[in-house]
Amino acid sequence: MKKKFLSVLMAACMVCSLAACGNDSGQQSSAGNTGSEGSSSSVVENSEASGAENSGAEAGGEASGELVDGRFAETRHISVEVYDRGNDGGSDPTNNKYTEYIKKGMLEDHNVEVEFVKVPRWTEVEQINNLLAAGDAPDICLTYDYATIQIYADMGGVIDLAPLVDANVDITPNLWNWLEDANINYDRNPKTGTLWAIEGKRADIKRINTFVRRDWLEALNMEAPTTAQEFEDMLVAFKENASTLLGADADKMVPFSITTDVTWRAANIIDSYRDPAITDKEQYVNGYHVIARDGTKEAIRLVNKWYNMGLIWKDFALYDTSGTEETDMMKSGYVGAFIHNWDLPYRDGEDGIQANLQRLVGENAAYVAIDCFPDTAGKYSKSSYSTAGDRKLFFPTTNDEPLASLLYLDWISDPEHIKYLQIGDEGVTHEVFEDGAIGIIPATGDAIMNSGQNIDYTITCNGLNMFDDELTAKSAAHNYAAVAPELIITASEMAMHDALIPKAVQVGEISSESGMGSILGDKVKVMLSNCVMAPEADFDKTWDDAYTDWLNSGAQAIIDERLQKWEETYGDAEMLP
Repeated sequence: MKKKFLSVLMAACMVCSLAACGNDSGQQSSAGNTGSEGSSSSVVENSEASGAENSGAEAGGEASGELVDGRFAETRHISVEVYDRGNDGGSDPTNNKYTEYIKKGMLEDHNVEVEFVKVPRWTEVEQINNLLAAGDAPDICLTYDYATIQIYADMGGVIDLAPLVDANVDITPNLWNWLEDANINYDRNPKTGTLWAIEGKRADIKRINTFVRRDWLEALNMEAPTTAQEFEDMLVAFKENASTLLGADADKMVPFSITTDVTWRAANIIDSYRDPAITDKEQYVNGYHVIARDGTKEAIRLVNKWYNMGLIWKDFALYDTSGTEETDMMKSGYVGAFIHNWDLPYRDGEDGIQANLQRLVGENAAYVAIDCFPDTAGKYSKSSYSTAGDRKLFFPTTNDEPLASLLYLDWISDPEHIKYLQIGDEGVTHEVFEDGAIGIIPATGDAIMNSGQNIDYTITCNGLNMFDDELTAKSAAHNYAAVAPELIITASEMAMHDALIPKAVQVGEISSESGMGSILGDKVKVMLSNCVMAPEADFDKTWDDAYTDWLNSGAQAIIDERLQKWEETYGDAEMLP
């Protein structure tokens, strides 16, 4: 009956809710907003009579006394969302070696049957919207987009986890030991006390790197650039020596590659234009989206200059991250430099960029991470992740087994379970070196991990964690099949060199952000693509017109409300403790 009622209620709001789209940036507009780029959400009318709080209260009241030695007397059944990444040759995300390990363990330890429900990774927000609206969402859902959760919480479709979490601390030690209060209560509203989601933890907060072709530098007898001007000179050298570097494929040369996600693909450039003395207040208020921050315009002006010099992939505006066109160019050896996830070229083993490049070009071919965009203080400042801000874990109110679901989160947070899911079996998915380090080896069949370190199953943990810092560091260097460990070591060092770790700003919900994430985010993509491609003489007008439209489309209201909420919460403070 509950599912039918919620299905009707939410379906009536689907037109609004489908406006919510998200991405891997994982930014949010909740009590735990970090003040970085905007998140997605939709406008819905808050329903105080939604029943969400009642559902949470009932969940909290489900006494742990029902358990005997941690097990339910009668078998319970829960469903858990898992991303389907559509990997060619990958394993079935709902039925493989790792799902069987989880199912067996949960049944033995808690008498809980687990069913996995796959959701396409790259359209996960839309798909979760559809499932929630239909009342068919898994009992345990996850998303990088907090605004989607807030939408359905406002409609009574999400359980308030506060009573459930608070009442069951004693029987969820793994969850608390791993996530700690900082992540469990990251999204707890400071005014209402509601907790719509639990934040997964980033074991690895490295975010982004600038990569260049090491073999191209050597072929041209050049040192790795250390400044923006040297980087530009390098790109010019790549272009002018295309025949030397690519031979008959010279016309396919792409000195510097980006896609429509310009704020991500130029992130290190943008960060180098940030005022090193920026306050936490300014970062939060004007950091709703990086384009509102001082300096971003000038950073994009530099990218515009490079585009007009013919140094950037001329067709970048036609492609986003969902296709393979760009990575295919990298694998084929046509791209000289790019900015992306800190380890992107080393992922996916034999199918990855690095392995394909070596097979095609030679053993010395490699993308290597560099630092070349200093800020005005001479530091290579770059934004890292916080340990929070990862997947947001929530329970729809169609979840009839909230306690069993909470125990699942506890089970999946057990260090031994995390370690097994991340490395699998010796001789099958990993080897052990003399120094104890773990090295990943290619697997076949249902032992294939569809995501790095199986993060689609270790949903409370994102990143390799052997629960021993030294072992984790040593293993990380060996954790990329078909990639030399020294490349990983360099990339890891560069990603954390002068890294800026964001602070948590907890001011409650920013209502003006509701429903605006995808609208404003799409405007930014179009705006920056047009700004990059504009003739240099037209850059200022192109930027100013589009930026004004962006502000008038709702961004200014968000900035104003952020300022108001900051001052209500922190008074005249400019910096957080």
